[in-house]
Amino acid sequence: MQFQLKLTAAMAIAAACGVAGAQEQVVKIGHVAPLSGAQAHYGKDNENGVRMAIEDLNAQKIKIGGKTIKFEIQAEDDAADPKQGTAAAQKLCDAKVSGVVGHLNSGTTIPASKVYNDCGIPHVTGAATNPNLTKPAYKTTYRIIANDNALGAALALHAADKLKLKKVAIIDDRTAYGQGVAEVFKKTAVSKGMTVVDEQFTNDKATDFMAILTAIKAKNPDAIFFGGMDPQAGPMLRQMEQLGMGNVKYFGGDGICTAEIAKLSAGAKTLGNVVCAEGGASLAKMPGGTAWKDKYDKKYPNQFQVYSPYTYDATFVLVDAMKRANSVDPKVYTKELAKTNYKGVTSTIAFEANGELKNAATTLYTYKEGKKTPM
Repeated sequence: MQFQLKLTAAMAIAAACGVAGAQEQVVKIGHVAPLSGAQAHYGKDNENGVRMAIEDLNAQKIKIGGKTIKFEIQAEDDAADPKQGTAAAQKLCDAKVSGVVGHLNSGTTIPASKVYNDCGIPHVTGAATNPNLTKPAYKTTYRIIANDNALGAALALHAADKLKLKKVAIIDDRTAYGQGVAEVFKKTAVSKGMTVVDEQFTNDKATDFMAILTAIKAKNPDAIFFGGMDPQAGPMLRQMEQLGMGNVKYFGGDGICTAEIAKLSAGAKTLGNVVCAEGGASLAKMPGGTAWKDKYDKKYPNQFQVYSPYTYDATFVLVDAMKRANSVDPKVYTKELAKTNYKGVTSTIAFEANGELKNAATTLYTYKEGKKTPM
């Protein structure tokens, strides 16, 4: 009799667990960024933003379609390589994730966006800024940061109107991001009467720029604009100092606008000549920026770079659309993304018809005593 009672109790517990399990649904959110290679510090920061969002969402015990949702991240490494980017996108499609945050680089995000569109999974990037990303107007592609049209133009206007510079040399790293932001800077600078005295290019693996910089030095520019990322910008600043180019201003987009560039430039005084642009407000001026950053630093000390507040918000934007649709099925909830009006950490997020962020802000930064400082 005692054995039978124990068995009955065990069966009741197992049945209760089964009911609880049936009422909980695991929903996977994909994330893609470079987690290996020279740009891994950006990728890890982006991933941290998604992980932090998922932890905060799970604490809310959100119910969608009558079930408590447990969100999980499926993180993939694209090594900032377009081929790996599309392979990672296809892997997430095959895994039937409910949505994707990513990618970091425009060169990986643009080809991946077609993969997501073809398999019907929405993705939100908080980092890829090339305007070509939204040109196809896929209903699955969204961006929650200012694009290069805003960043490149803001830098050129500052150079011409505020600093009264006349001559600029332009270098880009031949990536979709680097070429795109450099082209916008050039077009705006020329329209403001500046002269482009030289144009050079490198690649996103290079670290030796002495030949390029020597050629540019001979043209005596007031400034250099670099379209690329900080693993190249840091060494370039060191080499500019070695060549006696200490009076040359150095402009770049959000790709160089990191804390890491101070380390990569190894104390070069030319870091003080940097002016860089970033989409969005400075952390101190974001609606929830200061409190969010304090929380981030406790969880991920010394890992913050640029985009993690945006990947955090991007995760919430996806889930906000799921809640409004009462479904985690991309076929059902994707159409709700276009109607987004979400008050996030970075801003109030709403989208244009092509998936661009409405009323995107831009902030210029410089470096004072090695620290990134909003202007």
